[in-house]
Amino acid sequence: MKKIKITAISLIALAAIVLILLNNKSKMEAKSRNDILRAYPVSVINVSKQKLSESLSLVGTIVANNDVAIVSETQGRVTHVFANVGDYVSANSPLVQVDDELKQANYATAEVNFEKAKKDFERIESLSKDKSVTDAQLDGARLAMKSAEAQFTVAKRMLSDTKITSPISGIVSARTVDVGTMIQNANVIANVVDISKLKVKVNVAEKDVFKLKVNDEVEITTDVYPGIIFNGKIATLGSKGDDAHTYPVEISLPNSKEHPLKAGMFGRISFISNQENESLTIPRDALVGSLKNPQVFIVENGIVKLRNIIVDNSSGTNIAIRDGLREGETIVVNGQNNLRDGVAVTIIQ
Repeated sequence: MKKIKITAISLIALAAIVLILLNNKSKMEAKSRNDILRAYPVSVINVSKQKLSESLSLVGTIVANNDVAIVSETQGRVTHVFANVGDYVSANSPLVQVDDELKQANYATAEVNFEKAKKDFERIESLSKDKSVTDAQLDGARLAMKSAEAQFTVAKRMLSDTKITSPISGIVSARTVDVGTMIQNANVIANVVDISKLKVKVNVAEKDVFKLKVNDEVEITTDVYPGIIFNGKIATLGSKGDDAHTYPVEISLPNSKEHPLKAGMFGRISFISNQENESLTIPRDALVGSLKNPQVFIVENGIVKLRNIIVDNSSGTNIAIRDGLREGETIVVNGQNNLRDGVAVTIIQ
């Protein structure tokens, strides 16, 4: 009796599941029929050929025209600091002074020795005209003078090295020493950047780099100044690619006083070609999906079909098509959000 009850319950449950599935199937079939019968309003255009300027858009990094690490060529204790981070400095202006007491003494001694050796040589040279001294004495005086001159040159250079200067005009972007700091030879004591002019560095794929030429004009935009376009020119094109088959391209960009840029910012670069090619063209609004996996809805006899396409390049709001469309075909440009393959549409434009 118990087994009969379990079997009856199982049959009832199975029947309920079957009824639910049949009901869902009926609803889906009804929805599908409604979609076929319902005509979605869309705007369309016919695919046509147009002339487009080839363009390429990439993101690059803005860098300083010159970024110099100032390195110590002496050793000793810092006695003065002449510039702080953020200060503008001119070329050859001092940044740091290192204790020069001993260097001053060495310089003074070397100068005296050189002057003495020079006078001794001049005296002996004068006597040699009367044959009052030997050639060996004259040669010895000449060598002594040259040796003293060399020592004086070294002492003068060592004294000069105690005042560390900037080789370029620019802004102090970093300083690693303060008054009292002990420094050694080859210590980096500061960085100076020249951002009166800038460079934009970007890597370009091998299929695109051959379309570019030195002095080609480019347009650059940034998130910092929305809507502002900066104009630059291609300065260099790399001759050797990296492991990803991209080539380094460098763009020269004058800095703007009204909208100053800083090194380290990102910039969107639009490479604009003067060459125009005629090709099948559609508006970017017609795309379903992204440029990586582009699709469009084709309209045939009031029914839409989703089709894969291959994009060649883009220029502004237009896209050149390499494959997947034929001239004269009708495509949806507005209203495709509710569409799917096989539904009916009404053309409102």
